[in-house]
Amino acid sequence: MSDRIDTALTRMLNIRYPIIMAPMFLVSNARMTIAAIKSGITGAIPALNYRTDKEFRAALQEIKNAGGGPFGINLIVNKSNLKLEEQLKTCLDFHVDYIITSLGSPEKVVQACKKEGILVFCDVIDAYHAKKVEDMGCDALIAVNAEAGGHAGHIPANELVPMLVSSSRLPVISAGGVGTGQGLLDKLNLGACGVSMGSIFIATPEADVSDDYKNAIVQYGAKDIVMTTKISGTPCTVINTPYVQQIGTKQNWLESMLNRNRRLKKYAKLLTFYKGMKALEKAAFGATYETVWCAGPSIEYVHAIRPVEEIVQTLVAEYETALQNQSVAG
Repeated sequence: MSDRIDTALTRMLNIRYPIIMAPMFLVSNARMTIAAIKSGITGAIPALNYRTDKEFRAALQEIKNAGGGPFGINLIVNKSNLKLEEQLKTCLDFHVDYIITSLGSPEKVVQACKKEGILVFCDVIDAYHAKKVEDMGCDALIAVNAEAGGHAGHIPANELVPMLVSSSRLPVISAGGVGTGQGLLDKLNLGACGVSMGSIFIATPEADVSDDYKNAIVQYGAKDIVMTTKISGTPCTVINTPYVQQIGTKQNWLESMLNRNRRLKKYAKLLTFYKGMKALEKAAFGATYETVWCAGPSIEYVHAIRPVEEIVQTLVAEYETALQNQSVAG
């Protein structure tokens, strides 16, 4: 197996393979991140996965103590995250290797991190937002495409990645839809310097979510992924379980009306976000009929519960085979 795949991402983070284990709400944890690092990739965790700053700091210390490689933290940078300042301070105190920003303007985060030499990668869904964060001074773009899990974009990867590569000077990391080594090669061929992959790492022993959630990742496929606005107010991909079918995927008239009201919109989003996160939390950790399990279409490639290291080894082996086949065909 190849010792290294050389790209801008592997050079930036000094990792062997250009893969970020994507930050997943209520799924990513220290154990998964340590396993990712030991496998030659990197992992990121949403700061919101921790209820208190004490728990957050304990997790960062656990990863630091394990040593061996870089890791990142995902920060929600819009007004729905009331803990942003505290979370950012903790990231700065522990000097995490990089921060991934989502759902808002990253300007304050970029300014704070530049002083500490911490890299900032920004989620973007189009060239307009890419230009804005590039002007703010971020270090790389995470191109959230239409096949991403969670808060997906609206442009397919084969359009979005080349668009951002041609319009920006920054490295582009593709997020969404990759579950095989062939998929990794395809994104590198489009001009990406790496990929951010999440859903295929949910069905692992290292994930602390319920067995029902893990088994759903194995049993359902790409055709079972639907978009809902009920969780956070922003469109989010979930598995179309019987419960999701029962409650529907659209906001009700009251939620919708509140979100359209300029004065009440902020409070409506906070309420929807809180209610949705509570539903996700219950689904992630409790084996109940009422389940809301976040995932992307790449679960199509998950056929068993396997350790993180084994998944990475399979991805790299598949990548090498795909690269050889490409060379022969060329």
